[in-house]
Amino acid sequence: MRIPSYWQLLLLCPLVLAVWGCSSLTQPTDRTSEETTMFGPARMRIHPIFTQVKNFSGDSTKPDGIEAELEFEDQFGDPTKAAGTVRFELFSHAHNDPDPRGDRLHQWSGALLTLEQQQLRWNRTSRTYSFQLAAPSISLYRTYVLTAMFEKEGGGRFFSRVILQGLPTEKPPIGMPPTRPAVGSATQESPGGASASRPAHGAATPTSQP
Repeated sequence: MRIPSYWQLLLLCPLVLAVWGCSSLTQPTDRTSEETTMFGPARMRIHPIFTQVKNFSGDSTKPDGIEAELEFEDQFGDPTKAAGTVRFELFSHAHNDPDPRGDRLHQWSGALLTLEQQQLRWNRTSRTYSFQLAAPSISLYRTYVLTAMFEKEGGGRFFSRVILQGLPTEKPPIGMPPTRPAVGSATQESPGGASASRPAHGAATPTSQP
């Protein structure tokens, strides 16, 4: 029987390592129940900065929907992933009402159950799940309430709600050139109950925590 030479064995090593590496990447190990509890999602929120009224087509300044970003955290407060289904609902804003949700205007459903759905929705930069919610009649100059109800695979649910602040519509005085308003501002309640405004690239205001 012919014994492979030293050089033949040396050339075969990279091939064996490559095959072993690929097989280990395509076959992830299962988590134990303790690991799932420790590193699984413990809370969820609609991200108040990245969630915005947007134009998806890019061929017009008129918005045609909402880009909603869902963020999950484990018990340590670190971003994590989740599996399940989500239902978004959009409401008009009821001013001076304990429940800011007015009339329901739109609703959408989404899922994070398969590998393809996870890869499609996951944003590596923001570490959130992205959903483009089509709403052709939406306006930049109205305030809305967006809610999300997430049903976890295996049981349990999360709820989150934000207020999407509309842009001001006041006209400039006669003789003054029009100015372009800021993209939006987020208003968040302070611990003492007062409200503080801060500029933000987006108009989502969290009103509850899961």
